[in-house]
Amino acid sequence: MIERKFIAQKMKEFQIQEFVSTNLKNVGHSHTKMQRTPLGEKIIIYASRPGLIVGRKGENIRGLTKLLKKKFNLENPQIEINEVENVNLDAHIMAERIVDSLEKFGTNKFKGIGHKIMTDVMNAGARGIEVIISGKIPSSRAKSWRFYSGYLKKCGDIALTGVDIAYASAKLKTGIVGVKVSIMPPNTKLPDDIQILKEEERTKKTEEEKKEETPTNEEKKDESEKPKKKRKSKPKKLKEENKNDAQDKGNKSNE
Repeated sequence: MIERKFIAQKMKEFQIQEFVSTNLKNVGHSHTKMQRTPLGEKIIIYASRPGLIVGRKGENIRGLTKLLKKKFNLENPQIEINEVENVNLDAHIMAERIVDSLEKFGTNKFKGIGHKIMTDVMNAGARGIEVIISGKIPSSRAKSWRFYSGYLKKCGDIALTGVDIAYASAKLKTGIVGVKVSIMPPNTKLPDDIQILKEEERTKKTEEEKKEETPTNEEKKDESEKPKKKRKSKPKKLKEENKNDAQDKGNKSNE
């Protein structure tokens, strides 16, 4: 079945993405993409610090390609590394930063960490951010702390497509602490964003549409220059037969 092949391909891509994300830690890894080319599989890795992924003289990339060949039976995997343009608008990198700071400084400064990342994201131009830290913070009982700012969609289609969500976990002495970061970037188009055109813009658009509909002078000339089709004239024999039939009918009517 063709459907099973598509499902198997998507499962393989998801497993490769998970494998890359587990191996690349403390590098500012954002996400990975996979493309199929005639030469082989092309894996694109987006990260904030691409120099650490490459390593000295490309040692880390060579090791990664060997692991991918053995584990997933890839013939010729080509790894490409791209740098993330705006780091503060990426939820995965922000979640990794929170985890690193919690493992360094502990749970005593978790409020300062949350507020600092929230302000950095909002200063970068995001519409809204929400950070949820859940675990044994700061006491022995498990709690969930929420830091939020701006405007964030939580239901509908925009909550799935227009909001960047990331999960991460920090391993501490008290236990594992979960981190969830959701960011709404400034590029997201909301359904209530309506632009009312002015009268000048309306008239311009209507004029442009009319111009497209009406044919130009050159098109008219081309149509006029085209040779007109001549009607096919009946042969002489048919004409004489028709005349004779008409005369016979006239004589019968006179009788």
